[in-house]
Amino acid sequence: MATATRTKVIAIEEHYFDPEVTKALGGNRQPPPIVERLNDMAGIRIKEMDEGGIDVQVLSQSGSGTQNMDPKTAAELAPGVNDRLYETVRMHPDRFQAFAMLPTPDPKAAANELERTVTKYGFKGAMIHGLTHGEFIDDPKYWPIFERAAALDVPIYLHPATPHPKVIETYYKEYVQKYPGIITAPLGYTMETMTQGVRMVLSGVFDKYPNLKIILGHMGEGIPFLLWRINHTLHVTGNTGFNFRDVFCEHFWITTSGFFSDPALLCSMMEMSADRIIFSIDWPWANNKEGRDWLDSMSISASDKAKIFGGNAEKLLHMERNA
Repeated sequence: MATATRTKVIAIEEHYFDPEVTKALGGNRQPPPIVERLNDMAGIRIKEMDEGGIDVQVLSQSGSGTQNMDPKTAAELAPGVNDRLYETVRMHPDRFQAFAMLPTPDPKAAANELERTVTKYGFKGAMIHGLTHGEFIDDPKYWPIFERAAALDVPIYLHPATPHPKVIETYYKEYVQKYPGIITAPLGYTMETMTQGVRMVLSGVFDKYPNLKIILGHMGEGIPFLLWRINHTLHVTGNTGFNFRDVFCEHFWITTSGFFSDPALLCSMMEMSADRIIFSIDWPWANNKEGRDWLDSMSISASDKAKIFGGNAEKLLHMERNA
């Protein structure tokens, strides 16, 4: 009798901090245990991967990346960051893959850097953190990035960052002092990234580039739970020729990063299918073992669990290219 092959566990929103980015951004103000892990590229990282049963991390620069740098600085910094990241992957090819950091303030340079890292280094796509100088990435000036991603058949991971200052002032100012985290993971990050996801669908970028693939973390930043209502009410208000739900479910994948909730996963599976959900931890802010144990314990089929744990990532990110 043939022996069953164990599903490879791949986590795709797993962060680090490049020293030159830290310097350019004026330091890292995270708690010391987080800083220690963000700066670690093999020791603690691999030890905690082993303890948690994580086979592969897809590494991505944390924080705001280059999004708020001037175009020249961003374009000059990004290649070195990605070169250093490649060296880490090269030293541990069985444990790490990578998403590129892109200099989005210079969209042409960002598109070229995406192509360089994918074709030269085998990177699996790129991660973009929030707004670029206060602008959402669906603005047509940034579409060269999406054109190149579609041509290369690699996804763009849209990661949260701090909301626009005017949003903070209008929505959160009464609460920031008492609950400073409110503008980050508890609400601010989700609201900003959910808005970006909706804008991407409405922008027409997927009509222009039908092979474009987008990843949203944190169980889709709330969009899967709102799909029916968004789609229904857009039709009620006269947009009858446009099906928001179909476009979203065709072009987006979501991850479990930092969101180990049974009801949330089940809802997302019912709305998008297990084929569109990819396992992630959000290390080092979330714990490898907690995330692995949570999905292991879920009462879902073995085939769906295998897809989420690694099969979907292998397919979307073309892991076979590194075989």
